Amino acid sequence: MTRVLVIDDEPQIVRALVINLKARKYEVDAAHDGTTALQLAAARHPDVVVLDLGLPDMDGVEVIRGLRGWTRVPILVLSARHTSDEKVEALDAGADDYVTKPFGMDELLARLRAAVRRAEPVGAGEDELTTVETEEFTVDLTAKKVNRGGRDVRLTPTEWHLLEVLVRNTGRLVSQRQLLQEVWGPSYGTETNYLRVYMAQLRRKLEADPSHPKHFITEPGMGYRFEK
Repeated sequence: MTRVLVIDDEPQIVRALVINLKARKYEVDAAHDGTTALQLAAARHPDVVVLDLGLPDMDGVEVIRGLRGWTRVPILVLSARHTSDEKVEALDAGADDYVTKPFGMDELLARLRAAVRRAEPVGAGEDELTTVETEEFTVDLTAKKVNRGGRDVRLTPTEWHLLEVLVRNTGRLVSQRQLLQEVWGPSYGTETNYLRVYMAQLRRKLEADPSHPKHFITEPGMGYRFEK
């Protein structure tokens, strides 16, 4: 059974989440502050964490960093903070996804299920991910090739590197800063125009309708997400 750790200082939100999660056969632990949350995480080893950033004793980003010091458990941030900088900070600290309050319970549960699914293969070794298939194209990570309609698609080294980072994080929002630093190097972090240009090129080469992408999704001001 999947165990969820809910971290939020608003009792009504915690109550709603606990009721909805238990109704769907999840085991649930709840914490109302960061200190208790970190203690519970160490003791109970949850399969996924739902975290509010506005906690009474410490910022939620500190909780993310504390968890990331020893675990790769999926972290779904739930917060009333709307600015891109705050969202990006949480993602860069190690959060896997971000849902803004007020939220729909169905959307939150769908994001939570997706986070748990993405985490499942990790125990067997991340290297097992060798190919990713969509309706339009197939990515072979081992051979470093992309095939579309029976033909290899020619990608530049930079296009391939960008594609590889996104594909290895399928379904996960990858921040602009993370993409820039992984593809272009650690000294890059603000050159978002690079990402716009290269994402447009990937969409043109791989999407059936580049103007309405299904696979390379932009989260405005935050980053990009690859969906199968």
